[in-house]
Amino acid sequence: MVETNSEDAVPNLIAHIDGGSLGNPGPAGVGVVICGGGARPIRICKWIGHQDNNVAEYMALLEALQCAVSLKAARLHVYSDSEVVVKQMSGQYKCRSPRLYSLNWTCRKLARSLEFSISHVAREENAEANTLANLAVRGLNAQAW
Repeated sequence: MVETNSEDAVPNLIAHIDGGSLGNPGPAGVGVVICGGGARPIRICKWIGHQDNNVAEYMALLEALQCAVSLKAARLHVYSDSEVVVKQMSGQYKCRSPRLYSLNWTCRKLARSLEFSISHVAREENAEANTLANLAVRGLNAQAW
């Protein structure tokens, strides 16, 4: 968790997120790139165990939301190449999947603590987050990247 005091609070953050797995389900990881919280972007590359693609995508969103809340951000805009996550979080789709419901609920609860928005982007516009997620899936250290 990132520790901050009120003087360190940031008004606006932008996150690019991605999650993936080798196989569906299979070894899974998340990649997150957050900009706006300082001079350097925050990069998260995390292995999340044996999961399916949609769970990995939600876990990437959860990482971005938790980071934004810990930084005391006023706003977070997320870019994701997951149509399911974007449409469920924006209310276009209902979350009917029992395996995704608790992740969706947790993300919605965190999102209410700041001004939250989410947009769909093409995979090629999400390259850095995708690279981090792929490194995490393979158990590689993002520091080397």
